[in-house]
Amino acid sequence: MLAKQRFVLDTTAFTDTQLRDDYGEGDLSKTVDAMLDLIAKSRIKLNISCHMPPITYKEFTDYMSRYECPDETLVKAETWIVKKTPNRYDTKIPSEIFYEYVQDMRERMNKGMRISENGIWEAAVESMVMMSRGTQKSEIEAKVLGKAITDFRKRYRAALRKGTLDSAPDLDVLLLAKELGAGVVAADEGIKVWAERLGLRFLSAKSFPQMMEEYLQHYD
Repeated sequence: MLAKQRFVLDTTAFTDTQLRDDYGEGDLSKTVDAMLDLIAKSRIKLNISCHMPPITYKEFTDYMSRYECPDETLVKAETWIVKKTPNRYDTKIPSEIFYEYVQDMRERMNKGMRISENGIWEAAVESMVMMSRGTQKSEIEAKVLGKAITDFRKRYRAALRKGTLDSAPDLDVLLLAKELGAGVVAADEGIKVWAERLGLRFLSAKSFPQMMEEYLQHYD
């Protein structure tokens, strides 16, 4: 029996755009089906098991349902993905990691506040200039405020969410991987950053199926 390898999968391990191009011709259902076939073969032949926390698994299946993945694919997912809730009480995380996370979030919030202030000033100045020229209120709202809100959302989201943990499913993936001593598979930059800080093995969504194919090629 080969030594057991475990991996904890984020939803992005299946939904990454590059992965869809490589394994599903751009189609999510085909991609997920191909991935699950690889996971099944690797489980039987190579003793590789793939896990998801229940909250992440629900996020994954909800996503599949929105794209109308066939029932057969959902059955495969239920069969080959191991669902397990991480032990949030006993899993030990170094206090330095918690300190770094708090510092990171504080810096992001400060950056978000500066983005908010700049956005308000820019919109206010442009609105006043247009009013002084006799521009109608409806036109100001359409040209200035609508654009300001769109730009603000984009910049604010990038400042606060890109490269960090921003959801319970993300955190559960890392906690379960830490508990199991497993690798982490994702296409999420925040999960990658914090997986590496926790000393966990990380594989990108693109490289994970390539690894399994390489293993299976040599097994056969």
